[in-house]
Amino acid sequence: MNQLISSLTDRAKVLLVSKATNDVRELLYMLDRHNLGTGVAGDIDEGVQLAASGTDLILLDTALAGTNISASCMRLRNAGGRHGVPLLLMSATPSAEEQGRSVGAGASDYIKMPFDARDVAEKILMELALHKAEAADAKADASFAADIEPLRPLHPQTLEVNYHSILAGSPDAVLLFDIDNKVLVDANHLAQDLFGLPQAALLQGGLAPLFPGNQADGQPSMQLLQQKMDATLQGRIAAFRATCRHRDHHPIECEIRLMRLAVPGRQLVHARVADLTERNLAEALRAGQNTLLEMVAKGAPLIPTLDRLLLLIEGQSRGVYCSIMLLDDDGRHMHSASGPSLPPDYMALLEGAEIGPGVGSCGTAMFLGEAVVVSDIMHDPLWAPYRELAVQFGLRACWSRPIFSQDGIVLGSFAMYYREVRSPNAQDLSLIDAATDMAGIAISRMRHERELQRHRTHLEELVAERTAALTLAKEQSEQANLELAAALENLSITQAELVRRDKLAALGALVAGIAHELNTPIGNSLVVATTMAENTRTIQAGLQDGLRRSELDTYLAQAGEADAIMLRNLQRAADLVSSFKQIAVDRTRSQRRHFPLRRFIAEQIVPMSAQLKEARVRLTQDVPDELAMDSYPGPLGQVLANLLENCLRHAFDGGRNGDKNTIAIAAHASDDAQTITVSISDNGAGISAHDLPHIYDPFFTTKLGSGSSGLGLHVAHNIVTGVLGGHIDATSASDGGTTFTLQLPAVAPQPADS
Repeated sequence: MNQLISSLTDRAKVLLVSKATNDVRELLYMLDRHNLGTGVAGDIDEGVQLAASGTDLILLDTALAGTNISASCMRLRNAGGRHGVPLLLMSATPSAEEQGRSVGAGASDYIKMPFDARDVAEKILMELALHKAEAADAKADASFAADIEPLRPLHPQTLEVNYHSILAGSPDAVLLFDIDNKVLVDANHLAQDLFGLPQAALLQGGLAPLFPGNQADGQPSMQLLQQKMDATLQGRIAAFRATCRHRDHHPIECEIRLMRLAVPGRQLVHARVADLTERNLAEALRAGQNTLLEMVAKGAPLIPTLDRLLLLIEGQSRGVYCSIMLLDDDGRHMHSASGPSLPPDYMALLEGAEIGPGVGSCGTAMFLGEAVVVSDIMHDPLWAPYRELAVQFGLRACWSRPIFSQDGIVLGSFAMYYREVRSPNAQDLSLIDAATDMAGIAISRMRHERELQRHRTHLEELVAERTAALTLAKEQSEQANLELAAALENLSITQAELVRRDKLAALGALVAGIAHELNTPIGNSLVVATTMAENTRTIQAGLQDGLRRSELDTYLAQAGEADAIMLRNLQRAADLVSSFKQIAVDRTRSQRRHFPLRRFIAEQIVPMSAQLKEARVRLTQDVPDELAMDSYPGPLGQVLANLLENCLRHAFDGGRNGDKNTIAIAAHASDDAQTITVSISDNGAGISAHDLPHIYDPFFTTKLGSGSSGLGLHVAHNIVTGVLGGHIDATSASDGGTTFTLQLPAVAPQPADS
């Protein structure tokens, strides 16, 4: 309400007696906005104290009134010495019995909780205005209440000054309906604007001209209104949606809220009508935009997508006809893309026209790269060459804006036509923005698809070429694999022959190493060849449905990588076959037993004493006497031997520390005694960060050609992680020194076939 309400109520005071602070908080805020003084009491006694200081309306929660509602109401009214103070009762547990007792207590209305704060605030304002008007009428003419006109239950001053002032300040269209006489009693200026009728015509016509014969669901409008009126007369606030009708007969989607006014002897209904047109249009626009984005994402054809876009925009404004023109790749000629509501003959006449500074709205907009608004085609020089064409089809206004790609290239234009002279308003400009954005997305995607299609024309030849190359590589790989397999078979035959010549031990290690090493490049070559053959069949199949550039790029990258892998493995296999030297790694019989770790390590060090002395290396041991293992001493001894030999060979090369070279062996058990940690540390040269990740690789050595097989750490790793069921780690400091750490179970796992 506006300031007129404030002057009408003269800063009226409202007393709320309730413990439901959450329910009345919003109501207090609404009353404060209407410049009403408020007081809140948590019980009847406190309410009586506040009422004693004066109040113009009391809102009482029946939960505080107890069973004797009449006594509580009387106490509150008597506290202020004014028996006629309006009193409204509200209840969180409404019932017909309680409502009847409320009427008997003299309550003006019975409100069910929770409630709409705006509705209750409006009801309070009505009660205050009517109460003040009745008081003024009683003072001016005490006999007026007994002599009421048939169609006007209130004194003219009451209706025209008080209630009409309330209507004038309402933010929505408001109507006052007399149920008994079935006529409109009053309406505010927003109702006049909504229905397009002056007040006199609005009041004389009644409700029927404001609604179509039937609602969208087929229900007669008057039947719907009667049902809602009946519900309102029972004390409920009826809120519903309905289709109203403007003076020019176009439909208006509205939300209607009906509220009964407590006027003695009469049945008046206050109707607030909110126009939902803008809200519905906004919702339709959002839903339409989502649908269009989904169509673009799914690759829907361009023209149906643009048609859907233009129909969406046309549905947002009456009398508009939209079109989209596309600019040719030459950047000079435009083509008719979409104009679902414009005459096809008109769109055909624009096909192929050359853009320029005087080619209507669309041609000029694309040429200048900026919006062109022609409000009157008949008097605008831009339309001089096409004026007769526009007259032929009844077009009088045309606003056009260029459609840009993300990189600022003009793709086309969007235009809005009208059959009357007209300039765009804020809503029109917003629609133009939305349309050009969506059209830009759809057209850009079409252009990307077209660009991709041009690349697809070259794919088949390129794929065939790469397929032939890969097929040849696969054949060469298979031939190499056959040769390697033959070599492996020959080595196996040689092994058998050597066994017969009592050389089984030496040749066994050789064949085992060769088989292990050759299987890797052979297996890698087969996997790569098979994988690329499958990829080739996949990309050949993909040509039928269309191949993306990214897929081709991925395929080519994979092919290049496959070529490199196959060449590397084949070269490695060839090198192994031609230059493999005999390497024998002693594998002690894997017999399991229980042994003390300190004594075992000491026994393993004895055979190496000469080498340690020769290298001037001092070896220390820190292993508790009670530490014992149930494991495989043979493989564990081989691991320790390989690690110590690795230290002697690599850590102290060149006399790094002179006589201070040391190797330390330490061991300790975990807290639960389930795991034993053995560490072998040296203060030698260390391992570079580049080499550290590769030390367990078979045949990896930094002493190539000096007698090192490169299998020592590889064998140690396999034994630790295999037979012993543990884990091995290596660390090396930047300033030298290396530590190998073995995490071994105190009780080795059982073999898989045990």
